[in-house]
Amino acid sequence: MKKVRIGVMGAYRGTSMINYCEQASNAQVVAICDKWVEGLERQKAALNDPNITYYTDFEDFILHDMDAVVLANYATEHAPFAIKALKAGKHVFSEVLPVQTLQEAVELIETVESTGLIYAYGENYCYMPAPYEMRRLYRAGKIGEFEYGECEYIHNCESIWPSITYGEEDHWRNNMFSTFYCTHSLGPLIHITGLRPVSVIGMEGTKVERKRRTGSKSGSFGIEMVTLENGGIIKSIHGGLYKNSVWYAVYGSYGRMESGREDAGSGVDRIYVNADAYSGEYVHHDVIAYKPAEKNAEESAAFGHGGSDYYSMYNFVQKILGDASADTIDVYEALDMSLPGLFAYRSILAGGVSMAIPNLHNKEEREKWRGDTACTDPKVAGDALLPTFSLGTPEIDPRVYDRMYALWRKDFESDKGYTQMAMTQGGKKE
Repeated sequence: MKKVRIGVMGAYRGTSMINYCEQASNAQVVAICDKWVEGLERQKAALNDPNITYYTDFEDFILHDMDAVVLANYATEHAPFAIKALKAGKHVFSEVLPVQTLQEAVELIETVESTGLIYAYGENYCYMPAPYEMRRLYRAGKIGEFEYGECEYIHNCESIWPSITYGEEDHWRNNMFSTFYCTHSLGPLIHITGLRPVSVIGMEGTKVERKRRTGSKSGSFGIEMVTLENGGIIKSIHGGLYKNSVWYAVYGSYGRMESGREDAGSGVDRIYVNADAYSGEYVHHDVIAYKPAEKNAEESAAFGHGGSDYYSMYNFVQKILGDASADTIDVYEALDMSLPGLFAYRSILAGGVSMAIPNLHNKEEREKWRGDTACTDPKVAGDALLPTFSLGTPEIDPRVYDRMYALWRKDFESDKGYTQMAMTQGGKKE
């Protein structure tokens, strides 16, 4: 079988993608890039593969003889590197999130369209067992038309914050707004239904003590109330509440299906379905609960995020190899998952009013947003800089970041931090 030659940007979050290529019969890693020399050297020693070339400069890396690039760098920097990679003739697999501004969204779409290359968004939560089975059932018409859904990605990261921010005050995690990182919650429901979001109302948690202790400047959690093109509504919640929860529920005209709850002894590997073949006449139906069978379950078992890291990469590589049935998330769907978070924050800053979400599938709607650089990154936003919190960007005592840095160095030097970095976004100082 032909192997797709892949370069990975981001030495530590990229570990999962590197491991896929090391084990798969359809792909191989040929290059790895990271500006952080110490982390790059550690990856080099761990792999001990003379067929891999290592780079500290993306401009050199992108010239390497390879078919595709995995972007596992910082979540706010994916779009510029994706655009460069596509223009250099490489297919792109982008970790979350796809863009941080509307201007980047327009440029990314138009680059994908003009190059004709494959862009795959790595929203791995879409491929977890329960939400993926929910997609199959929904597309088969088992619960009828979508009416309402809920999705949760609650992750209290306080204990691992040193290992994922490295004590950097300007790290993207410390400076993102509350609704930015929305696709782990919202993404699976968009992928299940295939429906486009048309408007959103945003809300933000203001109890922020845990956030401030770590150096984070955002609200404690974000909520998006999203209206879809068919009139259905999604409630999406994500962020740093104290107890973790990953959960998805879909209500249709024939019934309901949802993933298991962690506190009930199950989770996203289990699905509950309560539906019948009627609409407008209630018919009792027993709940069916089961663990969905997974394609390539043995191969995926060793991968992160419940094996979903495997499936997002597998489908990307298969798509490059010409498998039309490979289930990848294209650039349009990626933006359908992420734009609600961007506009939810604008809603929050405007006092909770509903915000229309542009349909960037349509070329005529792009012009309004072509120069829109609004975000919380001063290097990108210019005069359109947004506060990180609805009540204003807070001042954090510099000693907080000194403490985070010291904790990170201690963990990294003892190898404890290696796993946390590999499971999150990017190597240090991308």
